[in-house]
Amino acid sequence: MQIGDILDRSAMALRVGATDKRQILAHLAELAGRNFGLDSGLVLDALAEREQAGSTGIGYGVAVPHARIEGLDRIRGVFLRLDHPVPFDSVDDQPADLIFALLAPPDAGTEHLRALARVSRMMRNPDLREHLRQARTPDALYALLVQEAAPSAA
Repeated sequence: MQIGDILDRSAMALRVGATDKRQILAHLAELAGRNFGLDSGLVLDALAEREQAGSTGIGYGVAVPHARIEGLDRIRGVFLRLDHPVPFDSVDDQPADLIFALLAPPDAGTEHLRALARVSRMMRNPDLREHLRQARTPDALYALLVQEAAPSAA
């Protein structure tokens, strides 16, 4: 699975102004609804329910909210870069400004877990995080995410 298979350029936003976790989840849900033909209210409810079970803040200023959503035929991603970091109850107590949400069909099973692991691993790269924070356009963000996740020919 490649990041380009789950993340569309249109499902990305930078310079997002949010002041709390609920606003972040609402913005993710709205982007998912608009881009994937989903009910944004249902997406928000699923993301909020998952977040109540335990924070998806993985540290380093990164959060990876995720949920299983009826109506999806495959795993989809939504990426936000916030104007200012927001507390996300992350494992390192650092606020998050890079948000990569994953939405999966209810029956995704291990594919969902593999996608979570891949995104989490990718977002632990300090150089990538710094480049994402400096990117000026959604196209630049997309290129960085797809390039970082591409397998290398070694």
